[in-house]
Amino acid sequence: MTTLYLTERGSYVKKEGDTLVVTLPANEATQTPKRKVRVPLMKISQVVIFGNTSLSTPVISSILEQGAEVCYCSQHGRYLGRLNSPFSKNSLIRLAQHQAHHDPQRALILAKAFVRGKLANMRAMLLRANRKRQDERIASATESIGNIITQVRALNPHQATRPDPSQPQKNTRYGTLLGLEGAGSAQYFRVFGCLLKGDWNFQRRQRRPPKDPINALLSFGYVLLMNQAATAVNIVGLDPFVGYLHSSQYGKPAMALDIMEPFRPLVVDSVVMTLINNGMITPADFSEELGAWRLSDRGRRIFLQKYEERLNTEIKHPTFGYRATYRRCLELEVRLLSKWLSGELPDFRVFTVR
Repeated sequence: MTTLYLTERGSYVKKEGDTLVVTLPANEATQTPKRKVRVPLMKISQVVIFGNTSLSTPVISSILEQGAEVCYCSQHGRYLGRLNSPFSKNSLIRLAQHQAHHDPQRALILAKAFVRGKLANMRAMLLRANRKRQDERIASATESIGNIITQVRALNPHQATRPDPSQPQKNTRYGTLLGLEGAGSAQYFRVFGCLLKGDWNFQRRQRRPPKDPINALLSFGYVLLMNQAATAVNIVGLDPFVGYLHSSQYGKPAMALDIMEPFRPLVVDSVVMTLINNGMITPADFSEELGAWRLSDRGRRIFLQKYEERLNTEIKHPTFGYRATYRRCLELEVRLLSKWLSGELPDFRVFTVR
């Protein structure tokens, strides 16, 4: 199963038998004629649309019937919404999810796990990258993140009270956890630019809007990863809007954001490093508008190609021991969470690599 990305403005998708036919408009700038691309419907697990692309009603119906999804983004990659088949019939798992959300101790246990997984995988990325570099700045950041992970582990969930979703910092335990997450992420991104070849002048993580090309790549990738995590949440049958680390607010896919945290450095950050260090994306692939940096159409296509390759990369799963793609690991993470919520597992082991 794979994701069909539609990035060409003015494209149209119709259905012929068991095949989707994508009609791509002519491009006078590149002297590319009008053309058609055929994609077997049975291979599609998701369709992601950027900008002005039209899908016929039979296409949408067929996609939903086979349990796939349609995700809509703006031309620049901002997430707009999604179409998906009805919720799983397993309402009991969603009841367990809501009960854990209202239990301060269990909620903090999960929030801690997601923060620990994110920071541990950030640290693993730095350790891997620094094996040959032997950069003291990276080594220092790695040590600092390790110390922060120790502090996260030491937080006692039995002293937690559920925070106000609009002001989680008012709760001591949640406020401390969020502070540790922020400190660890700051250490990681402080040296992230050291992992990139060339002079990209990356200083720190900035979003809404991204203030430089590297932040533009990271933001674009995180939107894609959030969408993939939301798909995994829907497949298992959890409520995508009820989370533990991320506050549950109107329209916010908190559960998907929780699940994606440990995968951010392993999937998106890895893709960014590959594209930059191999010269596959250059400064010419970006443009600046009102202080916000955007990827060109060419850059977006290259990013999507490498992103899909990364999702389909197989690794040894740290819990099950067999090989699985990162795409499959996202779903397995949600399934492990659902087993813990329902009481079938005594512990929730967050996804981490060495």
